[in-house]
Amino acid sequence: MRWTSALAIFFLLWVTAAIFVLPFEARGGTHHHDHERIPGQADSAPRDFRPKRVIKRATILGLIFFAAFYINYVNDWITPQDIDFLYPALSTESTGN
Repeated sequence: MRWTSALAIFFLLWVTAAIFVLPFEARGGTHHHDHERIPGQADSAPRDFRPKRVIKRATILGLIFFAAFYINYVNDWITPQDIDFLYPALSTESTGN
């Protein structure tokens, strides 16, 4: 795998991890009553949003996702033929099995 492909895959997995982490970060901010609300701010909005913490958590989770992807890529544990549920007969004929 080229390093540019690995970087692109890591970026996609990082964005996925960030989307996964954001609701947990926002939920933690709603219970703190020591911060004043800004006029017009929704009650459900986080009171103290910390983007650096979101970036840090998304990076750690993205690295875990990428490590799992890369280990699978190197060892061929799950191949595209393993998850081809739409046309399974065609994928086995093309591999010669």
